[in-house]
Amino acid sequence: MPEIPATSRRGLLFGTAAVSAGALLTACTSNEPKKQGTATNNAPAADDKPGKPVTIGFAGPQADHGWLNAINQNAKDRAAKYSEVTLEITEGSNDTAIQIGQIQTLINKKVDVLVILPADGKALTQVGLQAMKAGIPVINLDRIFASPQAYRCWIGGDNYGMGLNAGRYIGEQLKDKPNAKVVELAGMDNLELTKQRTQGFDDALKNYPNITKVARQAAEFTVETGQAKMAQLLQAQKQIDALWNHDDDQGVGALRAIQQAGRDEFLMVGGAGAKSAMDAIKADNSVLKATVLYPPTMAASAIDLARALGQGKGVGGLSELEIPASLTLYSAVVTKENVDEYLPTGFS
Repeated sequence: MPEIPATSRRGLLFGTAAVSAGALLTACTSNEPKKQGTATNNAPAADDKPGKPVTIGFAGPQADHGWLNAINQNAKDRAAKYSEVTLEITEGSNDTAIQIGQIQTLINKKVDVLVILPADGKALTQVGLQAMKAGIPVINLDRIFASPQAYRCWIGGDNYGMGLNAGRYIGEQLKDKPNAKVVELAGMDNLELTKQRTQGFDDALKNYPNITKVARQAAEFTVETGQAKMAQLLQAQKQIDALWNHDDDQGVGALRAIQQAGRDEFLMVGGAGAKSAMDAIKADNSVLKATVLYPPTMAASAIDLARALGQGKGVGGLSELEIPASLTLYSAVVTKENVDEYLPTGFS
């Protein structure tokens, strides 16, 4: 298959999603010594040295999913690495009215910067605008607000790229197999991100005329629905060559259904980057051969961006005075060959 671009250990915010072993990746602020000529205008760039005190408010949805729990943990762990950073974190809620109230409390506390992962980007746009109008810059994490005026910087994953890279990987594995059949176990169809992941996958498969997607089921990002919907796919399709599963949490259920059905004639590609998926890929004792990352390390990077913003600094490695307006992370494909590099990012 074509090589998935190699990841740079400083490059999470510059198109990749790698971590250095044993530590969270911090791509917004460089951990390396400044190199001469990094900033052509001698702009100050954030580094690991203590700087101006910054209070960061962090508001996210309820951590009822492994990935969301990892988002919260990444934010807490990253903030703890900076002696001058104080993190005010809310309990999180999937109720938009409650989350709006939590953010308004942070606004009233006059935090220096807000990091917000909205339960619903469109529904929380107004509170983002409220914060910005109050002079509190907002780092919008992943689920994007409806207006660019509601945030100073957006950082998040690449849902289309996630599907695209899953399709490319499967395509390369099956390119020499005549009349190959693939199935898709999607997430929640009422979410735009699910549509984007499917579109990327479908677009990638267009490059492989020998491959046909013969079935698709939408699950709900849970183990139970993953198992039920996968069982339906297997019952309907007596022979398949590959499965693209959007989410590793629901993939746990999918693998149960696969094992119960005694099926092993196909390869499976997961999504997001759960530790259980990476462990299975490393063990190489199931149909699961790869997972496409949607890295929760974005929350650590959001803290880096908020700190740099609060201190009036730019990003190490870039010559601009200001942090960028948007940063899209790369959806790397994790396989047996590179799993050890990515295991430190795996979430439970």
